[in-house]
Amino acid sequence: MLEIFLVHPGGPYWERKEDCSWSIPKGEYQPGEEPLQAPQREFLEETGVEVSGPFLALTPIRQPSGKLICAWACEGDLDPARLRSNSFSIEWPPKSGVLQSFPEVDRGAWFSLQDARAKLSPGQHPLLQALAEL
Repeated sequence: MLEIFLVHPGGPYWERKEDCSWSIPKGEYQPGEEPLQAPQREFLEETGVEVSGPFLALTPIRQPSGKLICAWACEGDLDPARLRSNSFSIEWPPKSGVLQSFPEVDRGAWFSLQDARAKLSPGQHPLLQALAEL
């Protein structure tokens, strides 16, 4: 059965959001980075696990925000209990003057394509279709 690994964003804004809030591990390209290097780096930063191919390119999608997402698929068996994410700092509570640190990703899980539709941010749904077509 085909499953997809999704991550849930960390931090106080997302802690009570479940459906339509998960994402594929992704991020911004760094200057000089090749298209496949960014998702490999981001996957490592967000999960603590290095991912290796072979990789299958999915059709790039443009999210409603205008952000272009290039994604790849590969086989894997990541144990979600091993997830170790990098962190970010924000002022929390707002206007408190207190900086707190939160994991960029607070958890990850494997989902069937059908279950992933309910969890995944709607702007990324075309990636599920591209994965199903492989």
